[in-house]
Order: sequence, then C-alpha cells, then structure tokens
Amino acid sequence: MTPPETPLTARFVSGGFFNRRIRRIAWLAGINLRPGLPRAGEWVAAWGHAGTSARAEAVATRYNAPILRFEDGFLRSLHPGRDREPTMSLTIDRRAAYFDSRTPSDLETILATHDFDDGDLIGRTRLLMEEWARSGVTKYAATQCDLDAPAPGYVLVVDQTRGDASIRLGGASESTFREMLLIAREENPGARIVIKTHPETTQGHREGHYSDADAIFGAALETRPLPPAKLLQGAVKVYTVSSQMGFEAILHGHRPITFGQPFYSGWGLDDDRNPLDRRHRKLTRVQLFAGTMVLYPKWYDPHRDCLCDPVDVVRILEARARAWREDRDGWSAPDMRLWKRAPLRRFLSHRVSYSPDPARHPLVWGAADVIDDVGRGSPVDHPPVTRLEDGFLRSRGLGADLIPPLSLVLDSKGMYFDPTRPSDLEDAIVAASRLPPDALIRAARLRAAVVAERLSKYNLDRAMPELPAGDIVLVPGQVADDASIRLGATEVADNNSLLSAVRKANPDAFIVYKPHPDVEAGLRNGHISAADADLVASHADPIALIERASTIWTMTSLLGFEGLLRETPVITLGAPFYAGWGLTKDLGRTPARRRAARPSLDALIHAVLIEYPRYFDPVIGTAAPPEAIVHRLAHGPMPSLGPGNRLLAKAQGVFASYAHLWR
Repeated sequence: MTPPETPLTARFVSGGFFNRRIRRIAWLAGINLRPGLPRAGEWVAAWGHAGTSARAEAVATRYNAPILRFEDGFLRSLHPGRDREPTMSLTIDRRAAYFDSRTPSDLETILATHDFDDGDLIGRTRLLMEEWARSGVTKYAATQCDLDAPAPGYVLVVDQTRGDASIRLGGASESTFREMLLIAREENPGARIVIKTHPETTQGHREGHYSDADAIFGAALETRPLPPAKLLQGAVKVYTVSSQMGFEAILHGHRPITFGQPFYSGWGLDDDRNPLDRRHRKLTRVQLFAGTMVLYPKWYDPHRDCLCDPVDVVRILEARARAWREDRDGWSAPDMRLWKRAPLRRFLSHRVSYSPDPARHPLVWGAADVIDDVGRGSPVDHPPVTRLEDGFLRSRGLGADLIPPLSLVLDSKGMYFDPTRPSDLEDAIVAASRLPPDALIRAARLRAAVVAERLSKYNLDRAMPELPAGDIVLVPGQVADDASIRLGATEVADNNSLLSAVRKANPDAFIVYKPHPDVEAGLRNGHISAADADLVASHADPIALIERASTIWTMTSLLGFEGLLRETPVITLGAPFYAGWGLTKDLGRTPARRRAARPSLDALIHAVLIEYPRYFDPVIGTAAPPEAIVHRLAHGPMPSLGPGNRLLAKAQGVFASYAHLWR
C-alpha cells in the first residue's frame, strides 16, 4: 500500500515505538513515527498512560508539542502483548486516551456528536456485531470454547488487574472493587456470584483485586480461559468497574452495572453508579458500536498489509483462535508421508509429532484404512482418529506436484468424500441450514469473491478451447483410484462408464470431457480415450468451462461443487458431499440422513468454505480466514518452491501408484 502523501510526524522517546507493527499501522493511518525530539509542527507519541508516558509528557511540555495517545484496540491478538504477539489494532487519539474520563477523548467526541445517519456505516456495524457475537472472540482470543460455563443464573462480577490505568483515570480506585462486590451481594441476596479474573492474572503476569478469600458466601472465582460470550450468556447481571468485558456485555444484550467511568458508560446503555456529568446523549447499541469499533480504531489486516474493517480482524482472530484450540494439545501422525511433513508441521502450529505419542491426538491422512477395509470386504470399524485432507481452495498448483496446501480439513467423524458414514462436514451443513439469513451474508460475499476472482481448487493457468454455440454438457474426469470414487460411486465408478451414461442420457448434446489435472500432468492414473465425448478439453480452464456449460454431469468431482458456486445445474451419479441436500439432481444413491436438511446454496457454502476447513497463509505463517486466502490466491504473492520439487513429485507419484504392492 502506498504511504500517505503528507503524513503527520510524531516523535517518540520510548523504545516500544520501535515495534514494526505499531509503526506500520501508524504509517498506514497517516502518521510517521520517528525517534527523537519534536520539531515545529510535530507531535509527541505516548503509549496511553503507561510508565513511559510520563517521559513523553515531559518532552511535549518542554517543546510545547501536542500529544498523540496510542493504545491497543479492542480486539488485539491471541495473547496479551507481553507475549510479544503483534497487535492488529490501535487507537490513536489527539485529545486523550479513550479510558481517561477526566477529559473528552476523540472517542467520546465521536459518540457525543456524530449523527450516525450513514446507512453504510450502520450496515457495517450490524454485520460486525453479529459476527463478533457469534465468533466468541475477545481482546485476547486464546480462549477455550470446549469448557463448560457455570450453570446459568449467576451474577457476574468482573475483576481487573491492579494498577490498570483505566481504573485510576476512570474515576475509581482499588477500594471500588470491594464496594462493587459488596453491592452485588446486597442487590442479589442468595444469588450465586461468579468473579471473572483477568487473563493476565490467571497467567501470573499481574495481580488482580480478588482472590480465594473473596470466594465465600456463594461466590466463586472463575479463572479458566472461558470466552466472555459463554460467561455472559449465563449471567443475569454484570458488575464491572471499567473492564472491556462490560462493553462486550452490551454486545450480548446486557445492561452492565458500572462503578467506574469507562468509555461505554453514560450513553444510556449501562446502569452507571458513578455517572459522568458531561455525557447526556442516549445512544442505541448500534450507534455505540459504530463509533467505538468502526470509526475510532485503526484495524490492520496482516495478510494484505493494509488497514481494514473491524469484521476482518474478527475473522482473523477467529481463525487463529481455532487453530490454537485444535493444535494446543498436539497431534501424532507417525504414518504421514515424508513429503507432507514439513508443510503440515507449519500448518498445525508446529504441534505435530511424527513418532508415536499416545499423549497427542492421532492424525491420519484421508481414509486409506477405510478404503483398504472396503476393498477386503471387512467391516469399517476403527478407533477414533482425526482425518486430514486437502481443502477446497487448496493452492496455485497441484497437490501431486507437492505444492503445499493453503487449506486443509480435519474431520473427527469421517471424511467429506466418504458417504458411508457421517462427517463433521455433514454436521456443519445441517447447522448452517438452520442459520438465519443475516448469518449467511458472509457466505454470500465469499461466494461472490470466489466467482469474481475465478478461483478453483488448484488455480492453474489454462486456456479455453473453442466451443460451438448451444448447450454444452461438461463431464469432469477423476483420478482412477480416487478415494471419493471408491467410497462414493454408486451408479458408475470410472470415467468411461460416466461418459457412456452421459451420452446415453444426452444423445444429441455436445459433451466436453475435462480430464483431471493430476492425470494431465502424468502424476496420477486415469487416462481414457473418451470416445463418447465430442471434445476432450485437455489443459483447459475449468472455470471457463463451467461458465460455458449448460449442465455438469459428475460422479463425485469437486468441479460439481464449483459449478454450484456459479449456479450451474449439476447432475450427480455418485454421492459427493454436495449431493443429497436438494441443490443437485441426484441419479446416484445419497445417504438418507441428508434429506433431513435442505440448506440454501449460501448455507452450503458457509459450511463447506467457512466452517469446515482451516486455512493457512504461508507468506506470514499464520492461520487465516477464507477471505485472506481468496485474496492470496487471486493476487499473491505466493511462496516459491525449489527446483527439485517437480522431480520429487514424480517420485512420490510412482511410489503412490505401486504402494498397494507392499500392503
């Protein structure tokens, strides 16, 4: 991104501003952070009211320079800043820190004066609020969703760390916490009280105001890393001094009782026990969040290296939190092929072992053991494992060429291409079919982006053959020993039989046969003469073919799903993951259990491209949301591979072809 033409210069006198991420966000926001003393017309940068801010204030006074107050935004990272994880948001205030109630800040001025009559602003805010509430992320997003919250019906009292500037500068003190707990007991006689400790207190970084000595008379300390959304769901009242959790309580429909003067207090959305006289305006929840989350902070997308909307940061944190939760206990994959190990280790947060380790979750690739059992006619019954496969927006290049994946699916029940048993994807589709329309806006926009960027699984540069006018029937070929055919073929089970069935059903149609790219590259088996096709579209652009096709006939190919994305009619002769839900014409046998749900196309996309896969950005080395991967695939950059990659790919293809001889 190009820098601003005339950036504001702010000088800093503390080492924290050498942080590359802080300087980058500031630069994108039009501020050039430079060390040293201010010259005429320059500002002084101070980090909130931390210990180093006194030095910045002294310099500003001496040189008669104004102060810019920097702070982390309201959604920061997985872990607290002391763990050296870069922030994804900043607040930059020309008046005061947002938590300093002694004088109006830029945030308070926005909330007090903005007319909030911009329809686009309100729409963006509503989307943000809905996705934030559903995601469960918070300022430090490394929380555990698999923990059970206390039984509902409790009063929630929120602790903060001692010495937090928002307490002292928010009209409160340490004694306020004693008063708050006492009043919570008095106002709710006999009620259970849950005292939520601050994450930095739990991790031993900073001391809080409550301890085990306060866990009496029906009160209990909650020290586990529960998502605030889960705790707030079961609370009947929320008491806070100035914690951000009070702000999130408003997001989740509460009217928090506040004993300090936090930025969200005094606008008619809390029960303020320490009111600030100058705040008289009554705001709606959407207006409060529009000012606080959309207009005020600077949000940063590290995947695109640009400022972004807050909903983008919600999605980034959600993706990182998911990876942290799933990987934190580690994986054991002793049978993983050698060429998969290095990229898989990066993808799984460096938490995978390739030697047997009973303390870690077992991980296997695909459904090889299930296929072996099917081939021998024995019952399919295996100990619980998580199965791993490539995702649906995989890479720019073939997996058989050893191009590392940008997406993977991890399935604890089965695998998406195995219709013989349920899978996590089927569960996700059923759940998505029950979502309200507003919850599917993201899926609709993601589909629009995938279609606009003309993306597919492998995203190879291919030409488009000349085609006649009129109806075109597109038939995608598949790898001969593809697992989805061996497990999901029901009417036909090979490419020749598929073409024969299509010709019989469409005697006068112009049939285009598209060989699988792995077969075209000579890396997998599946070449046929395709005598029943009018054209064999070798090395052709699959998206261009889909766009030209009147219908797609397939056994279980992913190209059928890619056709659905573009609203091309799809006819299936097998049981792919997208069949049986009412969105395709199914000539094959599909599982009866799928008939219980009738998802919309956007609901299917929500499950298949958002909920089910995980994504990884190899350029910055972190988990990513699908939107970031769509942008990466469409616009790059992509990591380059070594010259030996093709030779190794050929070798592994030969090995895979003959692997059955050693079974």
